[in-house]
Amino acid sequence: MRILYLDCFSGLSGDMTVAALVDAGADRLYLEEELQRIRLEPFTLEWKRVIKRGISSLKFDVVPDPAHPPVHHRHYSEIVAMLTEAGFNERVTSLSLAMFEKIGLAESKIHGIPLETVHFHEVGAIDSIVDIVGIALAIDSLQVDQIYSSPVPLGTGTIRIDHGVYPVPAPATLEMMRGLPVASTNLRYELTTPTGAGVVSGIVDEFCDGIPPMIVEAIGYGAGTRDLPEQPNVLRVIVGTDTSGLRQHAHTHSHAHTHSHEHEHAHSHDHDPVHHHGHSHVQDHSHNHGQSHVHEDSPDQGHSHAHVHSDDHGHAHAHSHDDGPGHTHDHSHEPVQESEPPNELEQSPKHNH
Repeated sequence: MRILYLDCFSGLSGDMTVAALVDAGADRLYLEEELQRIRLEPFTLEWKRVIKRGISSLKFDVVPDPAHPPVHHRHYSEIVAMLTEAGFNERVTSLSLAMFEKIGLAESKIHGIPLETVHFHEVGAIDSIVDIVGIALAIDSLQVDQIYSSPVPLGTGTIRIDHGVYPVPAPATLEMMRGLPVASTNLRYELTTPTGAGVVSGIVDEFCDGIPPMIVEAIGYGAGTRDLPEQPNVLRVIVGTDTSGLRQHAHTHSHAHTHSHEHEHAHSHDHDPVHHHGHSHVQDHSHNHGQSHVHEDSPDQGHSHAHVHSDDHGHAHAHSHDDGPGHTHDHSHEPVQESEPPNELEQSPKHNH
């Protein structure tokens, strides 16, 4: 199963999420072509590489055509009709509507009006619509089956939006995070925007404090607009294959030693083979004897040593068998150093951090 982990230690916004997913390998051309299906005012997409406190990140912006000012306010019902009529595949449509529905329900509750008549302001702007659909397209491109997220820092302080000066997190953002894990922060900025909250509340399947069990295949960093004082303002996403169902395989080693003597004397045999390997091997030593006995080593280590001796002569002699095969398993992994997770916020109105 292919999984996606949103490591939003600096929060998240719509533009940061699109950028991080494309940086992790989502097909940019696919996004650009499919986004043209939306019946919106003309716009262009800008992609650029930026450095956020030492981390190379992708920055994504939706730029409206100056000659065609975008419609700033749209109703929820208009947006639903726009997305269902665009001709996206079923999964892209479903993901997009799930995120918009969470935002719509939150706004409906905050303003005390029916969902269908919710009048979007910032989230109804062209850039937010493109961000949300772009996220759905990127997830579809990456063929992700399950989405995980870290607890989400929301930010503190105040922001200015169409309704005036509001506390951070914005009321709609906080409403969407109801029942979901948030992380504390002392940063007096809006770290998670309403669009970002719509992402985590609308399409995340599970939250976890750390990276879930996986084989890491791709990592992406999406930059926000603002520069934070002590940490990179980026969203880190990790794409890989789920390993939670795999069981560790036991390593079995088998050593057989047989010795044979036909004359009278005292002697000793020392077997101290040292094996240095990664997984498993079988070693056989064979000598012929007569007298027989068998001893085996610790079964809980998955190593089995059988020694058989056979003597058919009637005289005294001493055998000292010192079998101490030292098996060393050396699995060496070079840690991949990953940059500190980043994230940027969207400004409240567009929520572009």
